[in-house]
Amino acid sequence: MAKDKYCRIEDVEGDRAELADIRQHIHAHPELSHKEVETARLVAQKLRSWGYEVAEGVGGTGVVGRLQLGSGKQRLGIRADMDALPILEETGLAYASRNEGVMHACGHDGHTTVLLGAAKQIAARKNFSGTLNLIFQPAEEAGIDCGAKRMLNDGLFERFPCDAIFGLHNQPGKPEKTFHFRPGPMMSASDRVTITVKGKGGHAARPHHTIDPIVVASSLVMALQTIVARNVDPTQVAIVTVGTIHGGKAMNVIANEATLGLSVRSFDIDVRELLKRRITELAQAHAASYGATAEVDYGWGHPVLVNDAAQTAFAREVAAELVGSENTGEVELVTGSEDFAYMLERVPGCFVRLGNGASAMVHTSRFDFNDENLTVGAAYWTRLTERFLAR
Repeated sequence: MAKDKYCRIEDVEGDRAELADIRQHIHAHPELSHKEVETARLVAQKLRSWGYEVAEGVGGTGVVGRLQLGSGKQRLGIRADMDALPILEETGLAYASRNEGVMHACGHDGHTTVLLGAAKQIAARKNFSGTLNLIFQPAEEAGIDCGAKRMLNDGLFERFPCDAIFGLHNQPGKPEKTFHFRPGPMMSASDRVTITVKGKGGHAARPHHTIDPIVVASSLVMALQTIVARNVDPTQVAIVTVGTIHGGKAMNVIANEATLGLSVRSFDIDVRELLKRRITELAQAHAASYGATAEVDYGWGHPVLVNDAAQTAFAREVAAELVGSENTGEVELVTGSEDFAYMLERVPGCFVRLGNGASAMVHTSRFDFNDENLTVGAAYWTRLTERFLAR
C-alpha cells in the first residue's frame, strides 16, 4: 500500500476542537492514582461509541479497548496513562483543576486524549488487518504500587496479547510537533532505600555515655557519595541522593536512632546490583565504626526502561513519514523513571517523546499539555497502527 494512504495530520484536523474539549475536560477534573473513576468512565464510553470491545477494571481502574479487523495475525498495543498529581494548580487557565490540590501536572490528560483521538480515527478509517489493543493505564505516578504492575498482575498480556507495544510522553523544552527517540536504555531504574542507624540515646550534656546516631547518620551522608565517585565505572550513570534525614525530637536529648531516605538511580543491571551491595556494606560498616548498627531496607523500584532497537527504528520511521525527518531526533538519557518499563520487559516496543514546546516543566504547578500536539499525536498513533497492522 502506498504511504500516502496511511493517516496524515490533515486527516485528523477536523477533530481538533473535539479533542481540545476532551483534553480540557479531563484537565479540569483530575483524579489521583487508583482513583481515575470518572476518567476511566469517559474513556470507556468513547471507545464503545466507536465500536471497540471494552474491558474495564483492569488492574483497578484501567481500561482496554480492543478492535479486530481482517485476517491479520499481528497484535499491537498502545498505552496511555490517566492519573494526576497532588499539586495545587497555578496556571490560571479557564479549564484549571476544579479538584483543589489535584492537578494534571505531567500531561496525562494529553496522553489520554491523543490516544482517544487515534482510537476514533482508526475505527473510522478501518485501514488495518489484525488486532489493536488500546491500553489506558491508571496510577503511573503511584511509585511501587503502580498501575502498570497492577494491570500486568491482572493478566494484561494474557488477556490482550501484543507482539509490540508503544507509549508516549510529552517533553517540555523540545519543539512542539516533534518526536524524539532513543534505542536501548532510555529512562533509569529507580530504587528507594531506608537506612535506620541505631545507637544509644541519652542526655545531650553527657554525649560520652551515648552512641549518637545523628552523628553517625551525618557522616554516612558524606560517605555514601563516594560510591558513585569511587565504586561505579565513570562511564556509567548512577545517582545516590539522600533525600531525607530524621532523628531526635528535642535539642537536649540524644536520640536512640536516626533514619536516612535514599533515591538511587541507574541504567545498567550490573551497576544497579553494585549500588545495592555497596550501600548496604557501607552503611553497616560505617555505623559499626562508631559502635552503632545500621538496618538497610532496600526497595527495588521501577526497572530501567529499555526500548527495543527494531521497534524504535520503526517508530521513528513512522514519525519521519508524518512530520518529516527534520522534526525527529534523539532524546537524551532521562534520569527519571517510568512504569511503562514493566510492560517493555514483557513485550518489545518503544517509549516515544513528543515535544511540548516552551512550557513549564512537568510536576510543577504551572505546567499544561500543549493542545497543538493533539492532532499530530492522534495522527501518529493512527499511522503507526496502520503501518504495523498493514493489510
